Amino acid sequence: MNVKLIADHVGGVLTGDCAVDIRDMASLTEAREGDISFFRNSRYEKQLQESDASAVIVPADWEGRCRAAAVIRASDPSEAFMKIGEFFAPPPVLRVPGVHPSAVIGADVELGAGVHVGPFTVIEAGTVIGDGCVIEAQVFIGERVVLGSGCHIYPQVTLREGCILGDRVILHSGVRIGSDGYGYNPKIGADGNITIEKIPQIGIVELGNDVEIGSNTTVDRARVGRTRIGNSTKIDNLVQIGHNVQVGDYSGIIAQAGIAGSAKIGSGCIIWSQAGVSGHLTIGDRAQLGPASGLTKSIPEGEFYLGLPAVPRREFATTMLLPRKVDKLKKQLAALETKVKELG
Repeated sequence: MNVKLIADHVGGVLTGDCAVDIRDMASLTEAREGDISFFRNSRYEKQLQESDASAVIVPADWEGRCRAAAVIRASDPSEAFMKIGEFFAPPPVLRVPGVHPSAVIGADVELGAGVHVGPFTVIEAGTVIGDGCVIEAQVFIGERVVLGSGCHIYPQVTLREGCILGDRVILHSGVRIGSDGYGYNPKIGADGNITIEKIPQIGIVELGNDVEIGSNTTVDRARVGRTRIGNSTKIDNLVQIGHNVQVGDYSGIIAQAGIAGSAKIGSGCIIWSQAGVSGHLTIGDRAQLGPASGLTKSIPEGEFYLGLPAVPRREFATTMLLPRKVDKLKKQLAALETKVKELG
């Protein structure tokens, strides 16, 4: 594809060789001749200089130099790069409406218009599937589950009984929605023996509209009431959400994070990778918890906490700088002691 067509498509300003033919998209480090890439962060200036890409998309005000034969200046290089994916992405896999003969459909199941149900899927009694949903192969959907319209459930997802999904929910392979929460009651008998009594988990999980959950993430059902994930919240792979957790709208929870039971996460929050949130804490709207941090107290609105235990970002930065300051003071003290000895 001619690079000028690409520049026109993204509304960018093209300089350099307008006759360059582009065959594929690639990152700066992986690009080869015939590839187009993008650059927007000065930290990757060296990668840009060394890239073999035939064309790059750069910020509109960029004034550097690179080896690419063609340069496209755009207000948002990342967004422009995403947009040209329309030219190079393979066509989406389309699922034809209908129920595969090997699927098992229970009594009183309601399937909306245009629903696709793949091979070896089980949908138990009383479930409602909204219009246009795609249920891939080997999915288990328990009794009385409700799916809104336009949901896409990928292979080997489990939706336990009674759970509710909004419209356009996407669940990737291996997601488990509605498993029992971690609730046990140890008892010591008259004979001194300890027994562990399971606390019934009789609530549900509710997912709002446009929620997307990555592979092998688990969201536990509530002990009573509901565990809820708000509208347009996006959850990465390998995340654990405990029972009765409440997550607001437009939040993000990144890979390997763990949220303990009854924690409340506001709207517009980000929980970064490998972070842990203790139970019954509250994270205010637009707050963030940094990577590999452990939260032991609630976070006010708009704050960014880091560390183990997590503290406000400024306090964390001060703590990180303290050893350097101490080392500097030691060197200054040693120098003074040397001078004193010389004077003596």
